[in-house]
Amino acid sequence: MPHQVTDAGPAGIGPDELAALRANLEDQRRFRHEQLREFGRSRACASPGRREVHVQLVASARMVLVDVEAALERMDRGDYGGCRRCGLPIPFARLEIVPQARYCGGCHQAGEAAR
Repeated sequence: MPHQVTDAGPAGIGPDELAALRANLEDQRRFRHEQLREFGRSRACASPGRREVHVQLVASARMVLVDVEAALERMDRGDYGGCRRCGLPIPFARLEIVPQARYCGGCHQAGEAAR
């Protein structure tokens, strides 16, 4: 069961820190939307290699955008900052680096190792 955020925030994160994380996520969302608009305006490249890179960049930007929007939804619901696997709080240091993180470091590594 995911960790529920209280007034103190996940893992004791204060309101100012949570606001900074939200601002970071909102900046990332704006950037990804602009990036996707730019990709849409760019002409299809003539070489197959360049087209493949373009397709991969678009897919990556969309994937990050989905993760960012999901994190903002978790903030709105009040369950941001809890690991989706073990339910423990995600440390603030990890959220500072990856504010859209869904997993604590240990669960993330375990998931990567299982691939």
